[in-house]
Amino acid sequence: MSGRDLLAALVVVLIWGTNFVAMKIALRDLTPLQLGAGRYLFAILPLVLLVKPPKLHWKWVVMYGLFQGVGQFGLLFISLQMGMTAALASVVLQTQVFFTALFGFLTLGERVGRPLQIGLALAALGLACFGMNYLGAQAGAGASAGGFALCLAAAAMWAASNIVVRRAQRATPQFDVIAFMVWSSLLPIVPFILLSLAFDAPETRWRWLAAPWSTWASLAYLGWMATILGYALWTGLLKRHAVNRVAPFSLGVPLVGISAGMLVLGDVISGWQWAGIAMVVAALVCVLLGGRLMEKSA
Repeated sequence: MSGRDLLAALVVVLIWGTNFVAMKIALRDLTPLQLGAGRYLFAILPLVLLVKPPKLHWKWVVMYGLFQGVGQFGLLFISLQMGMTAALASVVLQTQVFFTALFGFLTLGERVGRPLQIGLALAALGLACFGMNYLGAQAGAGASAGGFALCLAAAAMWAASNIVVRRAQRATPQFDVIAFMVWSSLLPIVPFILLSLAFDAPETRWRWLAAPWSTWASLAYLGWMATILGYALWTGLLKRHAVNRVAPFSLGVPLVGISAGMLVLGDVISGWQWAGIAMVVAALVCVLLGGRLMEKSA
């Protein structure tokens, strides 16, 4: 990679690793559903006025918006409100890699190679370690059981959105990633607003008007930096380099997330959770780098 592309990759890792802290800060003044609507309002403006709608069947835009927007981030924000720490969420959400592999096998007939099989086994051990955290003396340390389960469900929703993208790419010869991302980000706004009106307490509905600057800065960071800039840089890297050269950088996201959560928010991680983190990171290393190592040793 050139120095410029290496810098772009590191910027993405830094942005995506710290955006969990921004979520926790925004949730001090907003409900999860309000945060979902705000995130996507910032994400589409002003790009929705500048980017033409994608030329593909509308069902892919709707499905992606529901899975990735309402599903992934709705569940993630509720998970964080229920006690899931930013540090732990940044790791658990990476299990989307393994959910994607499972869904790809079931719906697309994609092959499950040896590195992925080993990675799935390590990830299962990691989830077992996380589960042991709620059976021992440190039960609930760093996250509630409900928050952990919802974060895992958010990872599954992310994986489902990945499958939607793959099927959309197969069905669309000239797939425009940027246009697809922008216009699919428009869809979650209305469901988040309607859900907020239905389930949020009436006294919280206008709280965002009196929110401090930190909340607005967090919304801008989540919408413009984590969504627009992050995905634009990452997509550019994937266009210029092979996937196996770009994907390993995603290993840095949970490492930055853990560090940011502990330093900025004072997140506490129990012994069992450290063990689970180690297993999940080892599983990611196996999946992302295992194939290359096997080729070199052959």
